[in-house]
Amino acid sequence: MDVSIIIVNYNTRQLLYTCLVSIYEQTRDITYEVIVLDNGSIDNSINMVQTNFPHVILIENNKNIGFGAANNRGLDIAKGKYIFYLNSDTVLLNNAVKIFNDFWEGYSNKNELGAIGCNLLNQNMQVIHSSGKFPSMFQRIKSLLAMNINLFIKTVFRFFHYDYSHLRKNITEEKRIIGDVDFITGADLFMENDKTLKFDEHFFLYSEDVDLQYTLFSRGKKRLLIDGPLIQHLTGGSNMIKDDFERYASFSIVNNFISSILYFMKYKIKGAIIIKTLVILILINPYLIKETKKHIKKIAFLSYDKNRKKVSV
Repeated sequence: MDVSIIIVNYNTRQLLYTCLVSIYEQTRDITYEVIVLDNGSIDNSINMVQTNFPHVILIENNKNIGFGAANNRGLDIAKGKYIFYLNSDTVLLNNAVKIFNDFWEGYSNKNELGAIGCNLLNQNMQVIHSSGKFPSMFQRIKSLLAMNINLFIKTVFRFFHYDYSHLRKNITEEKRIIGDVDFITGADLFMENDKTLKFDEHFFLYSEDVDLQYTLFSRGKKRLLIDGPLIQHLTGGSNMIKDDFERYASFSIVNNFISSILYFMKYKIKGAIIIKTLVILILINPYLIKETKKHIKKIAFLSYDKNRKKVSV
């Protein structure tokens, strides 16, 4: 078999349906399997897959074990020569799986390759976040300081009932990149089937894709964005940043903070304690504390345990 397509789902029934339809409509002239790992969805996702896509290999986890951990379970049973990690909120617009496969097969020195992906598109066919630089301690501290200052200013505005809606930023189209990158977003990650190359299950959500590709970097493997595949990332296509008080208290952002702290702890980069402190300062904002107080203690005592075993299901 050529490719195993691995998709993690958590309460994204309609998005998953659209994704699976696009896979079966667009993928041809190649042998492949689709593996869906469901993380305890309660939106009838499982029944939808069983009814509409009987050929999909469906693995039911009894709880949300996290993005990386679920992908690892898919990797354990994958039979393809290559693995294609694909988000459930993506849509294939062409025969992307074969294009990735053919690029790898035709590459002059396959041993150099670690992962490939493409420039993701939003609903308006604009290029959106598709890759990034490995986290820098200086840049992360600078970013968190900016967040703290931003929230302080917005708190003052709100205290005086000032309308600051015009200060929100529009997300503009990103620059198209072809070639070497530090890491490819985990929304579309094409790799060789290497059972030893797994996501670190310390990361529940976010940074697991960055961490995995840092391992590839350490092994001297390239990470490339290539031309040809057309994939929409629907959730990544938002045109407006939410109000900061709503955004910073969200499940998504809190887990992003946690994963960022764990990433720096893992690699023993000095200053991880500063990052943790700046995150806590954000979360104790008076307009956030009601929603974030349950996370503050967890973050304050957060540690990276190298001896930790896999997440149980």
